[in-house]
Amino acid sequence: MNIAIDPTSLTESALTRMARVADEVAAKYAADVDAVGRFPKETFEALKRERLLGCWIPKEYGGEGLSFTEICGLVARLGQACGSSAMVYGMHQIKMSSLIQHSVGSEWHIEFMRECARDQLLLGSATTEGGIGGDLRNSICAVEVKDGRYRLTKQATCISYGWESDAILATCRRHPDAASSDQVMVVCRKEDYTLRETVTWDTMGMRGTRSIGFELISEGDARHIFVQPFGEIAAQSMLAMAHIIWCATWYGIAADTVVKAQAFVKAEAKKRPGVIPPGALRLAEVSATLQKMKSLLTAGIAHYEAALVDENLMNSLMFIAELCTIKVSASELGTEIAQQSLMILGLNGYRNDSPWSICRNYRDLLSAAIMINNDRILGNTSSLLLMSKIDTSIGA
Repeated sequence: MNIAIDPTSLTESALTRMARVADEVAAKYAADVDAVGRFPKETFEALKRERLLGCWIPKEYGGEGLSFTEICGLVARLGQACGSSAMVYGMHQIKMSSLIQHSVGSEWHIEFMRECARDQLLLGSATTEGGIGGDLRNSICAVEVKDGRYRLTKQATCISYGWESDAILATCRRHPDAASSDQVMVVCRKEDYTLRETVTWDTMGMRGTRSIGFELISEGDARHIFVQPFGEIAAQSMLAMAHIIWCATWYGIAADTVVKAQAFVKAEAKKRPGVIPPGALRLAEVSATLQKMKSLLTAGIAHYEAALVDENLMNSLMFIAELCTIKVSASELGTEIAQQSLMILGLNGYRNDSPWSICRNYRDLLSAAIMINNDRILGNTSSLLLMSKIDTSIGA
């Protein structure tokens, strides 16, 4: 167990510490993580040392009380070094948001949050399930409670970094007779569950997330079940934050391709002083696209932070539609940026063995459109738009 550290004793900002992890550790091991398809253990050992897994937790519970904007900044910074590391870090923070926002009324969850800050626990997620088509708002699995103990068995089609998690937050029906949408979320501690691998993970990109399928069997104290229904948790924190944090991940990965493209054009310019390199015009073009993606992300962050203090906005159909649209747009912009950068870098960017290579970036970004498939999101959004008015105003 780690010794508790007063967050006020940390002399460097979280972003400075993240930059050190990204540049000195994540970037160093990113190619091997991708090539072998392994969990980025060195990066997460460094994140734990730098106290960055629990930095979102409020200060009164042992964290640093960072803002949502700052968390997204950390995710994007890590994404510039290793897309898989950033995605795992982002998914961990999405689960952390459930604890931060929905522990009210449960002393056990508050104490667990303190433990997360003290011991820098890594949180995983078991929300997808075989037989429901990826719809996390429905469950086949049900939790059974008897004599103050819970038990559940879940056929999870994907638990990213499941083997490496210190705890897994799993969704299930409230009881065996409950409707599929009447769900709760349970904190399954590592000592309380067993995992049996059912689906392997050998993919084009995001290989280091190790998003393996498992049978999850967990039994523990019934107090580990969140008091608030999962429907409220999903609407108020998890789903909204997921779209934005994913976008921050993709932005960081895309930004790295532009940084490499700029360095390449500068190197070409030094070879022939006074002559504008052929890629300079395309560099201006991709820089504008990256700015578009950044503006989309920052607007989404600002709107979400406004919704945190405005329940009517948080529950509005138009707000939900906007978050869905941000995810779709960002996923498309990310691959567009990678393609534009590739046109600048040419074969140098296409080669795996080149210092200018953006092969890993490109493959990681291709996951964005299918990480909750864009077609499914657009289908849901179209239904929302039939029941709401499009917001054409400027400003909050």
